[in-house]
Amino acid sequence: MRISDILRAKGSTVTTIRPEDPVRVLVAELARHNIGAVVVSADGSTVAGIVSERDVARGLHEDPALLDAPVSQIMTGDVHTRAPGDSIEDLMLLMTERRIRHVPVLSGSGALVGIVSIGDVVKARISRLEFEKEQLEGYISGVG
Repeated sequence: MRISDILRAKGSTVTTIRPEDPVRVLVAELARHNIGAVVVSADGSTVAGIVSERDVARGLHEDPALLDAPVSQIMTGDVHTRAPGDSIEDLMLLMTERRIRHVPVLSGSGALVGIVSIGDVVKARISRLEFEKEQLEGYISGVG
């Protein structure tokens, strides 16, 4: 199973925010789209960083006035990415080792083509296991 399989099922829409946008706008976007992270991008295609709910919570703990600061102040600039052709197993290993929940997906030219969350990975794995279980049950019972 490949990352492209997840993107095909969930779509390739990625919410982005500009580095200079205030954290207040970020919080509104997280709530509006019911998501846990946003890719930081000046042009909607290149990745400058990623910012998550955790980043907001930690930042607010340190500075209650953070809502008016630029997103670049709290974003993670060293972003771990993957390509559509990479395996789900590789993605799971990255997420586990780095303790990250969201991974932007980049094309071969480096353009942003999607984002995968840990929830997307779990959903894909469960679907795959259910499919395999149904196939085995059909084989054992002689149906299909």
